[in-house]
Amino acid sequence: MKEGITARVGRIVSASVNAMVDAVENVAPELVMEEAIREVEGVIDEIRAELGKTLANKHLAEQRLAEGRNRHTDLTEKTALAIKEGRDDLAEAAIAQQMDIEAQMPVLEKALTEARSGEKELESYITALQAKRREMREELRTFNASRNQTAPAGATAAVSSPDLAEKVATAGSAFERIMEKNTGLPGSASSASNAGKLAELEDLARKNRIQERLAAIKSGDK
Repeated sequence: MKEGITARVGRIVSASVNAMVDAVENVAPELVMEEAIREVEGVIDEIRAELGKTLANKHLAEQRLAEGRNRHTDLTEKTALAIKEGRDDLAEAAIAQQMDIEAQMPVLEKALTEARSGEKELESYITALQAKRREMREELRTFNASRNQTAPAGATAAVSSPDLAEKVATAGSAFERIMEKNTGLPGSASSASNAGKLAELEDLARKNRIQERLAAIKSGDK
């Protein structure tokens, strides 16, 4: 399993550019530092993409919740009308739909809570990484300024070794790409016969709950 996004951001923010440079031998330090900055920018882009998905999920959950609540209120009014008109069959249908809506509400509320939490977390990651990028750029400017002051007159840049590109790529791969999303729901093992009986039992219990709610509504009207 690849490293989680939280661990990646923590590692990047706490890393020292100087330590990274010191750890890589025979490679032009400024190239290593520039590669590290590009890597941080790449992670920022990945988190922004993830944030976009989270915002879309939040919007969808908010929309579904609002629609569910409005529909539930509408069905309450229609149930009262059906009872008034002596149409218990229509009242039962309305109650059944209300129960379906009620069953979905906790799931939607949880999804909305998680989306809001994820939004704040991802935004904090972006802010931290942007600060780290500014710090790294400043270190690079300081490094270049220091080297320009100490370089002897007429000195030329070091010649890259044949495997320089490979070494730089290896150094840059310290930050892995976006975490893989692995979702899977384990199935339940049960015989077809048992499943059918349980479905019948659930249907019976559901009808009983509908009748109980209808009786309670009618009793409250008296």
